[in-house]
Amino acid sequence: MPRRNRYYTGPITDHFDGTRFLNPPGEPETDRSLSDVWRWRRTAPSNPWPASVPVTPIVPEPRVETLRVTMIGHATVLIQIAGLNLLTDPVWSDRASPVTFAGPRRITAPGVALEALPPIDAVLLSHNHYDHLDVATLKALVARHDPLIVTPLGNDSIIHKHIPQARVYAGDWGAVFALAAPNGTFARVHITPALHWSSRGPRDRRMALWGGFMVEAANKFVYFAGDTGYGTGNIFRALRERFGPCDLAILPIGAYDPRWFMAAQHTDPEEAVQIMLDLEAQAALGMHWGSFKLTDEARDEPAERLRADMIRRGLDPTRFVAMQPAEVADFADIAELPTKAQTTLA
Repeated sequence: MPRRNRYYTGPITDHFDGTRFLNPPGEPETDRSLSDVWRWRRTAPSNPWPASVPVTPIVPEPRVETLRVTMIGHATVLIQIAGLNLLTDPVWSDRASPVTFAGPRRITAPGVALEALPPIDAVLLSHNHYDHLDVATLKALVARHDPLIVTPLGNDSIIHKHIPQARVYAGDWGAVFALAAPNGTFARVHITPALHWSSRGPRDRRMALWGGFMVEAANKFVYFAGDTGYGTGNIFRALRERFGPCDLAILPIGAYDPRWFMAAQHTDPEEAVQIMLDLEAQAALGMHWGSFKLTDEARDEPAERLRADMIRRGLDPTRFVAMQPAEVADFADIAELPTKAQTTLA
């Protein structure tokens, strides 16, 4: 008998079978067996990361009227656009884990201290893995900022279990939510498909939905992919068809090896470049690398492969940069990217 979904009850769709969520039709599924996990761990190379990488945290401005992105670390970025402050997948904990004494430990301090954040209007929460949904951080953000949390279906149940007072909008792929900035401007946040999976433990696999976000503000489109594989590429070409060329894409470039295990759920740097091209994004920023050792690649490999692939394709490597914690990309006039983007990135 099918196990009951503990997070969500809703109608059957092409990506929900009544109990578990699925990737879009025609795309690879991501379930792996225990024997697959054992094969991966048994053949994993010995490539230890450094114990720590120095970071000098910065203090962002309270509001930005144009577009600025500040890297906090991993998939946590501060997007400041048209007077709105948006935070993606916020994790300030020392470990990406259900416990504080084990699991992947962060090697880069957050690029902005939690108490140094500007007022946070909304949190964009892509899915429920521990390196993306961190309850301790969400509790601190709700207590200090009371942000609106926008997330795919089912994740609201997880959040409300731990933080009953949290303001949460949960929606399916295609849902749209409006945000109002203190300066009177409005933005729309679209929940978009991704190729991934979800779980908080061994008995809830794919019971909450995963996704990305397209932020529409001041006539600009900023895409945050969350975690995703590339698959057929159809979901990214569909975004281009729906929204037009993307102004800025914030894309995952790490946690991709070994490919036989990870390809369905995490893009590698070369696939991330292809996503940028599929979206016709004027610029892209690389995240989801270098802060937590989750897979087999060396710590600096994602950034090196990203730059090499941009050059191999004859593209300006400054158009797609791998961000380090505390780095800021300031797009005063994104229409002139990439050659005239104001940025502190090396």
